Amino acid sequence: MLFENGGNGLSAEAFFDSKGGLTYHDFILLPGHINFGVDEVDLETRLTRSLKLKRPTVSSPMDTVTESKMAIYMALCGGIGIIHYNNTIEEQTRHVRLVKRFENGFITDPVVLSPENTIADIDRIKKTYGFSGIPITEDGKLGSKLIGIVTNRDICFETNRQRKVKEVMTKEVVMAPLGITLQDGNRILKECKKGKLPIVDKEGRLVSLMSRTDLLKNEDFPYSSKNATKQLLVGAALSTKEEDRERLEELVKAGVDVIVIDSSQGDSVFQINMIKYIKKKYPHIEVIGGNVVTTQQCQNLIDAGVDALRIGMGSGSICITQETLAVGRPQGSAVYHCAKFARNYGNIPVIADGGVSNLGHITKALALGASNVMLGALLAGTAEAPGEYFYEGGVRLKKYRGMASMEALKEGGAKRYFSEGDKIKVAQGVSGAVMDRGSVVDLMEYFMQSLKHALQDLGCRTIQDLHEALYNGTLRFETRSPSAQVEGGVHGLYSYKEPHLGLFKSTVTPREG
Repeated sequence: MLFENGGNGLSAEAFFDSKGGLTYHDFILLPGHINFGVDEVDLETRLTRSLKLKRPTVSSPMDTVTESKMAIYMALCGGIGIIHYNNTIEEQTRHVRLVKRFENGFITDPVVLSPENTIADIDRIKKTYGFSGIPITEDGKLGSKLIGIVTNRDICFETNRQRKVKEVMTKEVVMAPLGITLQDGNRILKECKKGKLPIVDKEGRLVSLMSRTDLLKNEDFPYSSKNATKQLLVGAALSTKEEDRERLEELVKAGVDVIVIDSSQGDSVFQINMIKYIKKKYPHIEVIGGNVVTTQQCQNLIDAGVDALRIGMGSGSICITQETLAVGRPQGSAVYHCAKFARNYGNIPVIADGGVSNLGHITKALALGASNVMLGALLAGTAEAPGEYFYEGGVRLKKYRGMASMEALKEGGAKRYFSEGDKIKVAQGVSGAVMDRGSVVDLMEYFMQSLKHALQDLGCRTIQDLHEALYNGTLRFETRSPSAQVEGGVHGLYSYKEPHLGLFKSTVTPREG
């Protein structure tokens, strides 16, 4: 090949065949030739054999990352969310249905209170979610008769925060009937100058809510991931257990588009049998198998009929499998070798799962042949992730835990690790906390614009062009020494501000440039 020397880096084949196990931190991509503008970069990619996404991002099926709210906004942003299974069948299918019936601008799962709640309850909601306009129903549940609404103007001057909601709520509520269009709802909000518009059925029962803030924020999502009937795409996770066939049946009824078989070691007879069962009984459902890190593992799942592969074992920020069991593979090498292998079998897409701790890692995962990246820790601190914010040392945080942490294992996560019946459970993950990252909408917009700039620097207009450059040898790689990693990140400053988080740092550690 041309330029096969250190002066211009190495091809991926030469680089990975000679370097052993490599992570994203261990290498840098050399720039290409720019002859197009950043706005010409197209990030469309394939999730599976048949499903396409406008943005190469998938949210992880973890109970501190993806439920319906995250899945909705990931799809609106052009990616897809995978609903976790650390819950009951009814809970998981409810989340899938919420995504499938979501209409842009309508909040289908609003926070609701009863007349017996107190102003202090509204204070807690405002602190957690950042808003205080709460519809009040007879029993405090969605689907019950609407009897009032509480907004900030009803309570801002009230000194007794233990007063009940029924004493301060506005009873004359402007509402709209079920079936109203987004345009008509927006018109009503403008005319009545209200911040919230409850949507009710013929019996006056609360069905959903429209918010002026959400209308302004969600007005236009041109890259939304939708099916032929204009519903948002959504995925759901399953274990390899026989009893999860019942869960699968209910998920299919709920309208799920893709199933992720969620196993830490995907090359098992249990997963192979589950893949074959799904493809035979529900041939229209796309199946993502994994997790795998070797070509032999890929071969076995491809032979079973998977539509995509999930790559990664022990590389997540909360995963300790490699330390605990001494089994796994550095993520850079795993993605490169598995993607290259899968390309020869109907060009099966692979999802890089784990090890993505910054923007540069997203670019590197795609440059190694991945069609998508699966994000966990980067999304866990967003407003759309499950759980409530809390403060520690003056920093606003959200809980984040591995599905193999002792906490998660006790609550059902053991299904993923073939250890559900073990008397002694071996943790392969930890529990921790991540910083508040704001809305996933803003975060994903920032990430994708950064990715466009990265592809432009590499001289690639599309992800497909990037993969062509990878396999024809024009994409060049070079090793990064520990000192090079320090040089490529922020260094020599007393403090600095993270551009996408707006947070100041006072300690400097090696980070990707």
